[in-house]
Amino acid sequence: MPELPEVEIIRRYLDENLAGRTIDDVTILLPRQLKHPDPEAFRVLIRGQRIERVARRGKYLLIHLQEGAHLVFHLRMTGSLVYEPQGTVAETGHTRMVFSLAGGGALRFSDIRTFGCVYGFAAGEEIAVPGLQSLGPEPLSDDFTSSYLAAALKGRKQPVKSFLLDQRRIAGLGNIYADEALFLARIDPRRAAGSLSAQECRCLTEAVRKVLRDGLKDGGTTFRDYRNGAGESGHHQEHLLVYHRAGKPCPACGRPVEKLTVGGRGTHFCPHCQR
Repeated sequence: MPELPEVEIIRRYLDENLAGRTIDDVTILLPRQLKHPDPEAFRVLIRGQRIERVARRGKYLLIHLQEGAHLVFHLRMTGSLVYEPQGTVAETGHTRMVFSLAGGGALRFSDIRTFGCVYGFAAGEEIAVPGLQSLGPEPLSDDFTSSYLAAALKGRKQPVKSFLLDQRRIAGLGNIYADEALFLARIDPRRAAGSLSAQECRCLTEAVRKVLRDGLKDGGTTFRDYRNGAGESGHHQEHLLVYHRAGKPCPACGRPVEKLTVGGRGTHFCPHCQR
């Protein structure tokens, strides 16, 4: 699933290439992935609308249209949103929606497993997307501090890994970067969230920031499906420390990285380094 770095990379590319462009029309190939409104109302809403900017909140992409209308995309596990300049066509086998642009080119929404969602909202209409309004602070913003983390963790008995994946606590953090951050902070993912000391909260806050920035720098993580806004793979998978490295040497101590399940999620860690 694309996490914060991957979605942010898509956002930056689309904003650079789509801001100021006008949507001529939309072709909806799989209507069930359009959650609001119905297809005909959606077409009416966006035809002839100029794209003002592309924004992100957590793992959601928001396209702001002229006069206050909005498009919201949740890519989920295998969704992609690719800008195709005039004269180019990306792989189309899993295309679910195509936005034709005035002057040529298109924005293509594709999704292999069809878990992704698309929404459209008119100006003044509540952006009623499940989960979007309840997101916690952005981990690369000034709101995400060690003080915030310590207060949010206080008294919680759930595993710290599960806490990090709760989008109501931290927006955009997912399985890959949670494992990487816990390794950098030398914290066992199974520990009770409320057991972290003030110093460990400071270390974890900085570790979360670092792994996300590293993911952005490397163009995101691609194991199979992730593509950026130009349809290209990322290469952060070449620099991961523990995620997807079960049985391989820990980069710190050389002992094998282990994989177990925490809160229903596959979790990679070093039992020697992480306490």
